[in-house]
Amino acid sequence: MEDHSRDREFCLALLKEYTKSDALLKHAYAVESCVREYAKKYNEDVPYWSNVALLHDFDYEMFPTAEEHPFKGSEILKEKGFDENFRNAILSHAGYSGVPRDTLLAKTLFACDELAGFITAVTYVRPNKSIDEVEVKSVRKKMKDKAFARSVSREDIINGAENLGIALDEHIDFCINAMKLNKVELGL
Repeated sequence: MEDHSRDREFCLALLKEYTKSDALLKHAYAVESCVREYAKKYNEDVPYWSNVALLHDFDYEMFPTAEEHPFKGSEILKEKGFDENFRNAILSHAGYSGVPRDTLLAKTLFACDELAGFITAVTYVRPNKSIDEVEVKSVRKKMKDKAFARSVSREDIINGAENLGIALDEHIDFCINAMKLNKVELGL
């Protein structure tokens, strides 16, 4: 079976087959942006890491329950020939999956997932809704506001940076800058 783990066009088509929501597509692109830049920083396999991030929630719209997501997605990816490391990185981003975050890729995906969503939310409340207006201090200030983007786990954001061994402010800054590189696709 052909290995599609480094084929962005294949992965993008798969994402769009299962995900119709513009917000979820943009979330996938935002997480991909952050993970891609970390792959470059760590001198890792950039296309592979990027596609793991791109597909981490591809099954969520069709299978949104904790019983199904990301397990159904992992089954679909297995059928399509994606390797165990690819699937395990995705499975591990859900704390309830029982799959440990024991690789740098898995830790990076987890660290970028909630933060990318939170940075997007912060961008939407800026005067011009532009990521160019987002700073670390504004993200940190909004993190303290429990009512703002309340579905985003602050604990996951904090633990994600900690598990990577990176200061939280440095991680936030890194992800803001990664998302700026892709702001047109992200609509930010």
